[in-house]
Amino acid sequence: MFRRRRNREVPQLNTTSTADISFMLLIFFLVTSSMDTDKGLTSQLPPPEDTTEQQEQEVKKRNVLELRLDADDVLTCNGETIGNDELTKRVEDFVANVSDAADLPEKSEREVHLIGRCRVSDRHIITIEADRETTYNAYFEMQNAIARGYNNLRDRLARSRFGHAYALCSQEERDAVAMVYPKRISEVRGER
Repeated sequence: MFRRRRNREVPQLNTTSTADISFMLLIFFLVTSSMDTDKGLTSQLPPPEDTTEQQEQEVKKRNVLELRLDADDVLTCNGETIGNDELTKRVEDFVANVSDAADLPEKSEREVHLIGRCRVSDRHIITIEADRETTYNAYFEMQNAIARGYNNLRDRLARSRFGHAYALCSQEERDAVAMVYPKRISEVRGER
């Protein structure tokens, strides 16, 4: 009458190779996909401060270009409000000091490898004071304007001395050009 029901077993899937397959797919996608890398401003940070030995150096006012970026993103250069394009021009004029003006940085005579004996702008300092409320974009644009000024000077020197752009210079040529126009930037803590 009544049939006895047998408990049927549900067939199971063989999943022993699933982990291997998923691991191989993961490796495949990691190897074949490209990761976007953010590019930023390249600058060398100073070594950690040694609080036991801090020497104060006397810097002549003519050797300093004071930049200030306030909380409203207003850029001032030696107390005068300017834009980023004007800042690039000011940095070029300040660092190069072609006419050896009395209100621009002093130059010193040096022997530079591959270039020879020349007057070098190695005493200038560009000080930056940015308020803590300054937007990142305003700060970044100011840094770009400064970098553009240095790059323009270095490019002109490379073209006149080596016959090609600074970007195409060998490392030895870049080092020589950088000795003539060294980047000398000092950042001061902002308000707050």
